[in-house]
Amino acid sequence: MPGIASFHLTKVGSGRAPLALARLGADRVMLARVPGLRFWRLLGTGRGADTGPGADLRRTALFAVWDDEAALDRFVARRTIERRGVEEAYSVRLRAVGGHGAWNRFDVLGALDRAEPAAGEPVAVITRAQVRVRHWRTFAAAAREVSGELQQAPGLLAVCGIGEAPVGRQATFSLWRSAGDARAFAHDTARHADAVRRTRAEGWYGEELFATLAPFGSSGTWDGRDPLSSRRTT
Repeated sequence: MPGIASFHLTKVGSGRAPLALARLGADRVMLARVPGLRFWRLLGTGRGADTGPGADLRRTALFAVWDDEAALDRFVARRTIERRGVEEAYSVRLRAVGGHGAWNRFDVLGALDRAEPAAGEPVAVITRAQVRVRHWRTFAAAAREVSGELQQAPGLLAVCGIGEAPVGRQATFSLWRSAGDARAFAHDTARHADAVRRTRAEGWYGEELFATLAPFGSSGTWDGRDPLSSRRTT
């Protein structure tokens, strides 16, 4: 049966970076036993909206695929109780729109309920790459250039760099005003379009995922606001 996905961003208070790092380890044991959780990845994050190499040791992320909303509701209720030391938390619920690829051989898009967002409705985008070692320096240099371009993209509501490892397994999660804005950035911005071309021509990735997703519920704040609520207000 098709499920749903969720993305969670958690930031601990100043001076509590060791707590965030400890949770990256301890939460793995907990998540392996959560009922209704099909797939999950605990992730480090970049600094602010920067999607190039770098890390914010106070902030972590979780991407998860669930059997249904009831399973996610139970998880969220428990997680709320366990937020000792948390300064800010944000979560968003997601259905699949389109894309291609896999995450550690798991078919994320195939596991999700489908949605067709109406014209002008917001979308989320996940890009994830398992970068081959011989191409890491080239990828990192390109990522630094694309990050600046991305942060200035029309229609971008929020973005963060995420990753399973400091080197080689990199991803981004972003929220956009509309699917059209996300497509315009992907295809029409010079540095990003060139990076995409080179990934194909030079074989940078051993595995990749590009997924467009439809948000259908959010809670909490990301840098002091809910990007989806601010978009609806605008």
